[in-house]
Amino acid sequence: MNNTTSPALCEDGIVADGTNITNCSQLDVYYADYAETLNVERIVGIVVPTLFSLIFTVGLVGNVLVIIVVSCTPQMRNTTNVLIISLAISDLSFILVCVPFTATDYALPIWPFGNVWCKIVQYMINVCAYASVYTLVLMSLDRYLAVVHAVASMSIRTTKNSWIAVGILWFVILLINTPNLFINEWKEYPYHGETRSTCTHNFVDNYHVRIFFSCFTVLAYFVPLTLISVLYVRMLDRLWHGMAGGRMSRESLQSKKRVTRMVVVVVVIFALCWLPIQIIFVMTKIFDVGHSKTLLAFQIVGQCLAYTNSCVNPILYAFLSDNFRKGFKKVLCCGRQNMGRLRRGYTTDFDRTDTAGAISALTTVRNGKNEKFVNDDVV
Repeated sequence: MNNTTSPALCEDGIVADGTNITNCSQLDVYYADYAETLNVERIVGIVVPTLFSLIFTVGLVGNVLVIIVVSCTPQMRNTTNVLIISLAISDLSFILVCVPFTATDYALPIWPFGNVWCKIVQYMINVCAYASVYTLVLMSLDRYLAVVHAVASMSIRTTKNSWIAVGILWFVILLINTPNLFINEWKEYPYHGETRSTCTHNFVDNYHVRIFFSCFTVLAYFVPLTLISVLYVRMLDRLWHGMAGGRMSRESLQSKKRVTRMVVVVVVIFALCWLPIQIIFVMTKIFDVGHSKTLLAFQIVGQCLAYTNSCVNPILYAFLSDNFRKGFKKVLCCGRQNMGRLRRGYTTDFDRTDTAGAISALTTVRNGKNEKFVNDDVV
């Protein structure tokens, strides 16, 4: 970049993109800032798409494995795993529809996909975010019912009802996010003599921006996180203080440790992954504190962490389970013959595992023991 000032340019008081310049010394600073901005764009255009590529690969493989294992293993068809499939579908949709196009947006100074796809991508980003978060809420509710209301919830916690709950959840989320199809659009803007484009909101004033992001922050973070925390606190209280049968066996103690570990991982990882980007939304969109290079860097890190949540969920809910680990080994190591064996073992009786678990739970409760029930239901 040549920083030599032009007398004519200084006399006119403007530069190519329309920025007002009052003296020649300001023009040197202006060009220096422009050059620094280009350098930052080059770095971001390489680093962020690379990170997103890693997120894409891990998330794609992990979520596909989850769906295959549950679909091909009849013994794993229960209420919790139905919700895990819903979570995997929402994360997989996010990985496929949102991550590649956001990465391209960081890599290029233009949005090359047009107005229609701009609306679809922004719509799906919100749909997948809400679907993932509230599927976690349903999973927390399922765990709460299984532990705190073991016998009373037996008729409720069936795979049929889980599928109904998942269907209602997705329908409501798809419906309430339809405004995103109208509040986002592809826009062109001048930048230092060149024409750039972006996919962004088309709000007419800051008031509507504050309303939109306030709703997203409350409904997609604070409300679900609060619900998850309350349910898991109640569940842990039941596990640690409400067990019947006197002295705990080693099996029951190990079960409690697994539940505790899962609770800590779920709540902490969810909160940490989404906290930075929510802080940025509060600062820049709701309170309008302005923009700086520090905030930009924080926003990039926050967005990467939020997107990472879609690829770590299979690890949280699958790799911490012995059954999923065994299923993954079969899928990754087996050939067509072993896959055929898995398919031949498939049954359409989705409620079979839940019914067997319910009978086991009822039997143990009648005998004054809750320990076996806890072991049967922990994911």
